Amino acid sequence: MEKESAISIVEKIDFNSILENPILDIGARFWDKERYSAFASCYKAMRVVDDLVDNKKSEGELTLVEKEKLVSQINSTIFSSGKVKDNLLETISKFKISTVPWERFAKSMIYDINNAGFKSIQSFLDYAEGAAIAPASIMIHLSALKKEENEFVAPEFDVIAAARPMAIFAYLVHIIRDFQKDANDNLNYFADELLLENNLTVQKLKEISDSKKVSADFRNLIKKYYSLADEYRVKAQSIFDSTFSTFEPRYYLGLKVIFSLYLQVFERIDVTHGNFTTEELNPTALEVKARITRTITDFEF
Repeated sequence: MEKESAISIVEKIDFNSILENPILDIGARFWDKERYSAFASCYKAMRVVDDLVDNKKSEGELTLVEKEKLVSQINSTIFSSGKVKDNLLETISKFKISTVPWERFAKSMIYDINNAGFKSIQSFLDYAEGAAIAPASIMIHLSALKKEENEFVAPEFDVIAAARPMAIFAYLVHIIRDFQKDANDNLNYFADELLLENNLTVQKLKEISDSKKVSADFRNLIKKYYSLADEYRVKAQSIFDSTFSTFEPRYYLGLKVIFSLYLQVFERIDVTHGNFTTEELNPTALEVKARITRTITDFEF
């Protein structure tokens, strides 16, 4: 891929609707059609389950019957007799994708059904292994694949370990960016131990979201998550420099675009003076387009 080709992809994107698209999907648009289709197939299956769980939880506390029904729906959406369903098996087989990400993803979704939040940061990070790192590891896997004699060859490095820093960085940015939306949907991703440490409750988070008045305690909570995100940002940059830079240019570029768009949101977080509203933390369509274009312009093809 040449710079002109990458720019032409940007020009074809409808930026009036781009903010509704997942950032991972935006990055994958720079891939070839075959690998993009593989990504779309995997990501769609995970997104269907994730949305299913979030939408149900947003309605209020789940009954035991509702929890059991959701677990069954997860298993029927992804698994069949304990194995990944046939419509995903072809993609997984052809592109040499491990079933481990699927197992971890399903485990996290089931945790989400049976628990209201996270007791500790560690329990959140454990949950992120399936909720965030699993889909990211599939993307890294597809980016790193090589093709020899019309057969894909799986990467030799640990794609889950390579995906972890960027995935957690992005997830923490998501939590801060989507605080207001999540609170309105009865969803909470802040660890109980940090809520307690900052004299906060889920109800107080909802009140802050509704009033848009940020307390000192809430600002301290955001600072914790911002600092943790920054730690993972540095780790992710190291992986980019050492591992991702060895990928074919179009796949490396796709990952650079993803990282750049999350950085764009991260840079908007003002832990000292910000109000952490949806409007404040989300870039406009024109800003997103400019960021992608700049990322391409700065990229060494």
